[in-house]
Amino acid sequence: MSRPRRPDPPPLATNDVHLAIAGTVAWGIALVVLLLVGLPSGERWWLWVCVVGMGCGLFGVWYIPRLHSSRARLAAERAAKRGS
Repeated sequence: MSRPRRPDPPPLATNDVHLAIAGTVAWGIALVVLLLVGLPSGERWWLWVCVVGMGCGLFGVWYIPRLHSSRARLAAERAAKRGS
């Protein structure tokens, strides 16, 4: 006989924009370090990896608030439909 399963804990509330900013800053620091250290000509693609990482992070900083607001709007619409 198995014990009853405990309920799942609620999801953690995080500030996803801060995480995206931290990642973008980390890619920026990596880019600066690579520019200061210098790379052989065959390894310069690492610079573009940092640039793309920063671009993805900036996109996340722009997109995440819009995602959260659209999810909240959708949840409010669903709640209004249930309440009617």
